[in-house]
Amino acid sequence: MKKSFLYKIRLTGLSALLFAVAGCSDLKEKPDFINPDTFYKTATELALGVNAVYDDLNSQYSGYFYDRYVFECLIGYQVGWEKGPLQYNLGNVNPADEYIEAYWGICYRSINRANAIIETAEAMKDPANDALIKRVKGEALFLRAFYYYSLISYFDNVPLTTKSTQNISELPSNSGGKAAVIGQIYADTKAAAELLPASYTGADIGRATKWAAKSILMKTQLWDEKWAEAKATGEDIINNSGITLFADFSHNFDLAHENQGERIFEAQVSATANPNEFNVHSMHFNPEDFPSELGGSGWSWLSATQEFRASYDPKDKRIEGTFIESYPTGRFGKINGTYPIVHWSEKADYNLSRFGGVVKSDANPKDPAQMIFGKAWAAKIVELDKSNAATEKNTIYIRLADILLSHSEACNESGQGDAFASINKVRARAGLAALKGLGQAALRDAIIHERMQEFVFEQVMYPELRRKSKLGGPQDYLGKEIKHFAEKYKLDRAPKERDYVLPLPQKELLGNPNVKQNAIWQ
Repeated sequence: MKKSFLYKIRLTGLSALLFAVAGCSDLKEKPDFINPDTFYKTATELALGVNAVYDDLNSQYSGYFYDRYVFECLIGYQVGWEKGPLQYNLGNVNPADEYIEAYWGICYRSINRANAIIETAEAMKDPANDALIKRVKGEALFLRAFYYYSLISYFDNVPLTTKSTQNISELPSNSGGKAAVIGQIYADTKAAAELLPASYTGADIGRATKWAAKSILMKTQLWDEKWAEAKATGEDIINNSGITLFADFSHNFDLAHENQGERIFEAQVSATANPNEFNVHSMHFNPEDFPSELGGSGWSWLSATQEFRASYDPKDKRIEGTFIESYPTGRFGKINGTYPIVHWSEKADYNLSRFGGVVKSDANPKDPAQMIFGKAWAAKIVELDKSNAATEKNTIYIRLADILLSHSEACNESGQGDAFASINKVRARAGLAALKGLGQAALRDAIIHERMQEFVFEQVMYPELRRKSKLGGPQDYLGKEIKHFAEKYKLDRAPKERDYVLPLPQKELLGNPNVKQNAIWQ
């Protein structure tokens, strides 16, 4: 059903363009054009409008998700040779960074669109479609909360605005700090959960549900260290949503199980529905030497380290759905009419260079022992049989495993409830032994480790590690990862305070006197 949903998203923008063109060509004294005052007159038009707020979740170059790729490289387990990932691997970040600027702009553009939808929905008089108006308002509230959560995850003290921009002189302030934004997320997610359905049918499958809203509420409660409240929200989702883990971990990332099962919220992607769809996810993670003749294409900028892949228990059932374990290589051309197959091995040569970890160019393609590679390529994201212009995989933003691990964390930190039950569900699906008998600190470490292995390539671990870390503090997961990465690969880098929060973009500071830079970046 995502194809119908995506078509409606694109139609919204196309309709606006057509109206503008028609107005100009007719040369009327009062030309036709679309703005909120002239277009949003019915609930149907309002529903089309909210689609534009979803649209930024689909990533193009320097898009919402790609920028998160780059930010993730601050940790070191995910690496890349393109300038953005490489500089973040080295800890080189600055307020003029193009990725920070793009991410910030996307989030606030979508927040502004959501604000306009909420205002219009509250003022709209269409009694026959009251239910649809309320649902669309709920979607906009969720999306506003989603993008604000996306901002505090990286920047902490971001400007807060709940009004659509009517005048460029109306500049928001971040004087309320992170607490003000967290308060708004609480209000928006709770209101959204009251307005949104538990599920959808037909062409609306893929829209935000009440469980997506409650998921963002819970994740925000963790940031706010409201452990008891997070525990209660998590139990509401776990016990009342009817959502359960897939038996097969890989179903989280395939085409056959989109918008179902444990996949609570995902961006709708389909080149079939929209020939102009350009999703860079796959092309950034394709193996460097995968033959383009076989349908793959890409820049191969990003992978995980060989060491990270080797850290998995060999019995872990997540490996197949997480990593590309074998593929045909183009390093030697065709041998007897086919490309030889290479297999991942912790014994393969590996370094951080562009071709470090790819099968050796002088390997004997007839010797299986030499047909090995060391890079950890992402099976979650790539579509090896498709070019970037033919991508179909949705992008997953919230799934039940996150809620389960969050619930264990909330129980562990609050000292209430069974802190092992939820993490052990995640481990059982992975084929791993249940945890038991750990003290609070040891279980805290285990939850972080489980998150790393469950969510690699989903671009969520830099915020998670920094949320639980303080430079030089009693728990510093982020600093530990950075230090190990630098020592392992002999990099001139050590953890510093600026690694623990991104700077607000320079353009925002230059254009808005009401915004103050994060203290460590001043």
